[in-house]
Amino acid sequence: MHRNTLETIMGGIVLLAAVGFLMLAYEAADMKGNEGYQITAEFGSTGGLSIGDDVRVSGIKVGRITAQQLDPITYVAKISMAIDPAIKIPSDSSARITQASLLGGNYLELMPGAATETLAAGAVIYDTRDPVSLNDLLGKAVFSAESGPN
Repeated sequence: MHRNTLETIMGGIVLLAAVGFLMLAYEAADMKGNEGYQITAEFGSTGGLSIGDDVRVSGIKVGRITAQQLDPITYVAKISMAIDPAIKIPSDSSARITQASLLGGNYLELMPGAATETLAAGAVIYDTRDPVSLNDLLGKAVFSAESGPN
């Protein structure tokens, strides 16, 4: 009987520890809903950006990517994002996809403009810059060096 009680107590401790780790992982993943107002940006290429990636202004997270779709007529990539309601983005802002580090991980950076009007929910940012591929740059450097002056 004493052994069964000890096993039950240890099982309860293990379950509590597992629940604690799950709560910690949930907080670390920052898995919130699509809170905030939705805006969209149009890009020629998403450069590996995926749903759930950060949207940042001056390096500070202000939102997250909520959807990606291809416009069937113009073939541009439309990226939808949820922006924190406390952050008002000027209407003449631009967007670009940037690498978080050399090892990968991308985020969408919003570069605020100087307009006094702000983007409303459902607005579209057309002033965008496609991501620069490190592979493309290296390829150009290698092939331009090979075809250098003869």
